[in-house]
Parts: sequence; C-alpha cells; structure tokens
Amino acid sequence: MLPLVYHASYSQLALPSNHRFPITKYRALYDYLLSQGIATQSQFISPIKASFEAITTLHDKSYVKDFISGDIDSKIMRRIGFPWSKHIVERTLYSIAGTALTCKLAIEHGCALHLSGGYHHAHQHFGSGYCIFNDLALAAVYSLQIENIETVLIFDCDVHQGDGTATLAQSSSQIITCSIHCQENFPARKQVSDYDIELARGSSDKEYVETVKQTLAYLIRLHQPDLIIYDAGVDIHTDDNLGHLDVSTDGIRERDSEVICQAKMAKIPIACVIGGGYSKEMAELSLRHSQLFIAANSIWRSIGSTS
Repeated sequence: MLPLVYHASYSQLALPSNHRFPITKYRALYDYLLSQGIATQSQFISPIKASFEAITTLHDKSYVKDFISGDIDSKIMRRIGFPWSKHIVERTLYSIAGTALTCKLAIEHGCALHLSGGYHHAHQHFGSGYCIFNDLALAAVYSLQIENIETVLIFDCDVHQGDGTATLAQSSSQIITCSIHCQENFPARKQVSDYDIELARGSSDKEYVETVKQTLAYLIRLHQPDLIIYDAGVDIHTDDNLGHLDVSTDGIRERDSEVICQAKMAKIPIACVIGGGYSKEMAELSLRHSQLFIAANSIWRSIGSTS
C-alpha cells in the first residue's frame, strides 16, 4: 500500500479572500482522494515538526530563528507573499518535515507521496514566491544520511524554475538538480541548476511529456541516483492562474505516469510532492493534483515495490 504523508495544519492558515495562493487545496485534495476511492485513511501518515537543527543544515540560523519567533522583518514576509502568524510557522514546520518523511518512506517502500511540498523558491537567507524553507533541498540532505543513499536527484517539473533549490544544492556533488520550467515565468532572474530545461510559453502535451521523458531517462543513465525527489507541480496546466504552458489534465497524468514508471523500472525509490497549482476552483485543482496519485496507484499495482 502506497504511503501518503499529510498533516491537517497544511490548510490551517487564514489568508485574505483575494489572496492568490489557494491555501485550502491541501485539505481539499485529502478529502478528494478519500471521496473518490483513490486513497484510504490507513495510507496516511503524519509528520512531526521539523527541528531548528534540521532546517539550519541549509538555511541561515538568524533567518530561521526570526521566522519561528515572529521577529522576522515585514519586508522579508512580503517577498514570501504571506503575512506572518503562528499558523504559518506550524504548517511550515510540519510541511518541511513531511517531505523528509516522504523520502524516508520512499526508501523503505519504493514510492511515497506528500500532499504538500515543492517550496523551491526558498534560498539560504530568505524566502520567495510563497516558499519559506526549501523542503526539497532539506529532504535531499536528510536522505543522504540514510544508508546506501549516495546520490539524490531532485527532478522539478513545476512550471517555475527551482531557483532556491539550485542555489542551496550548488555546493553538493551528491545532489543533482534538474528544473523543467516555462522560460517566460517567475522568477525573472533564474539561477543555475545542474540541468535547466526551458520550455517556450504555450508548450503543449506532446512536446512537454516528451521533454520530461527524455530528460529523466538521460539523468538516470548518467547519474544513477539512489533516490528521486519529484516535484509534480500542476501549474503547467493550460488553465492555471500562474502557468503559461498549455498542458491538459491528461498530459499531467501522462507526465506523472512516465516519471514514476521510469523510477520504478530502474528500481530507484521515488518521493513525490505535489508542488504548485493555482486555481480558485478547488474541485478542478484537486482533480489535477490527483493525477499523481492515480498514476502512482496504477504503476504500483502493475510493477510492485522496489523494496
């Protein structure tokens, strides 16, 4: 049975009604997976909060301390895009820990999925683009401490470049970063990942999925990673509010199936996070994010566990 990671705090953050970030999507996806029979209650595992020591393996101690205590400069919070509150601290600490837990479970079971994560715009000293701490880079560092994990591939398919991940992982030869993103999109100033694949505005299903397929196959052959951390952002969707690509819901499912299938066929554990997705229509957004879970269920049953 596929392990799924979730905590109720993920959606417990009060935001203004006109805020662009769909904070309720995590609870909506959780409810959708259960109501549609895509998941069962017994699959869900809750993380405990990430510790100060764990977060400061990559992030500046003063930045982390000020955020947790509430002493953080309001200008820094404006760059992140959220107002500070105790609730945002709670959900951040649980979500960061959730991605690390997802990696641990993936290593144990072959595959695991997180109903949050993908906060790839967070840098060492500051956050940006709704990202406070970088769960992807932190989870990679955490995973490298586990026996037999020597190389981790962060395969980021969110529509926006993983600029924070790129900067945080630059000094580690054991963490391979790849970002497949829309060239004409946030952030305006891109950073240098190990591999940056830039797609033109309006790219559609065929071109997009083929790019993902060929890129991942190449990276697996070249680097032979011991773990893949997959950011399955659905902001590539043609109707996403912050996207600019022209990928359909079927295209999202095809992409997710391709990524998980390649990992499973190569017998590489894969930890998946849902990444970005921006819509006020929660039912539609849940449908898009659910494609990852549908794909994982199908491949899990047909191929089985790597463990």
